[in-house]
Amino acid sequence: MKQKNLILCGFMGCGKSTVGALLARKTGMFFVDLDKYIEKQQQKTITRIFAEDGEETFRAMERSAAKELAARNNIVLAAGGGTLTFPENVEVLKSSGKIILLDLPVEVVADRLRHDTTRPLLNRPDKEQALRELYNKRLPLYRSAADVVVNAAESPMQVCREIMELV
Repeated sequence: MKQKNLILCGFMGCGKSTVGALLARKTGMFFVDLDKYIEKQQQKTITRIFAEDGEETFRAMERSAAKELAARNNIVLAAGGGTLTFPENVEVLKSSGKIILLDLPVEVVADRLRHDTTRPLLNRPDKEQALRELYNKRLPLYRSAADVVVNAAESPMQVCREIMELV
């Protein structure tokens, strides 16, 4: 029997990559970070893709990568922060497994990302305001896409355990 995929979604900095790698090790599944997958395919960073090609081009790459990965089985996928804000990505990923929202309060996200300079959508002088606006826009979309919601404020190991109990 084929193993369905586990798709981790949530705002940037919520721990998708950390928890995803841990979850894959614990379950024997294969871990894929969607952003790293795209970077490897394009042979450049997400930051460079945004700067050189624009967000629209990146989103097209993301849609294509989501379709490719949804066709696979037995993977834990750390979706990019914006991936599940697009209905077509939600539809294709939901068809391949369970979507798990790593829910984290905006204050914790802001604290975790305070010194992060690798997020193209937050590289602005009004970083904190941009973060809060984006968070408030995306959270309802994550919630509507998710099959399961877990509290991501716990340790990565605890979040991993909770996911394993719920799915």
